[in-house]
Amino acid sequence: MRDAYVTVAGAGGVHETEVNRSRFVCALAPAGTEEAAAAILARERAAHPTATHHCWAYVIGAEAGVQKCGDDGEPGGTAGVPILRMLTRREIRYAVAVVTRYYGGVKLGAGGLIRAYGGAVGAALDAVGTETRRRYRLATVTVDHQRAGRLEHELRAKGHAVREVRYGAAVTIEVALPAAGVPGFEGWLADATAGAARVELGADTYGVA
Repeated sequence: MRDAYVTVAGAGGVHETEVNRSRFVCALAPAGTEEAAAAILARERAAHPTATHHCWAYVIGAEAGVQKCGDDGEPGGTAGVPILRMLTRREIRYAVAVVTRYYGGVKLGAGGLIRAYGGAVGAALDAVGTETRRRYRLATVTVDHQRAGRLEHELRAKGHAVREVRYGAAVTIEVALPAAGVPGFEGWLADATAGAARVELGADTYGVA
């Protein structure tokens, strides 16, 4: 797995550009699956029912394993491909871009369309922003109630991402650890709790850096 990837910031956003009286409305959004990307495309179609074209591209997977795009009636290769190319050039992952065009009456030609669609995505990425998600290892720490409060404080003070704390017969604290820091964490935990806590390692996940 990659140690990190870049995606659209937050919930994404919309940015509009204009080229020779044609409006290009680019919607960017994170998308974890192809189904999520398709839902965002459907949402944009519904939001702009009178638009001329809804061209799109998405990249799914930290390794960019799934890449698809569509021209929606524009000349082949002049819309979806430059949208996709801009996403991959910026190394964007787990994201979808939908560029809605309102035709302004001036033909742009193949080269003009390529520049307009790619440029709309680039401008939207600059406006909406991106964020880096780094790979973490989930770990569940189980400790007695007497030590739990202090241990949670120390975990946060050391910069560890405490995701959840559950209270029962014992206290379980779910922590996201940098993948490379797991061996050192286990040793630190043993010292911090005099061996009273136990840790169970879970799956890898990605989180905001």
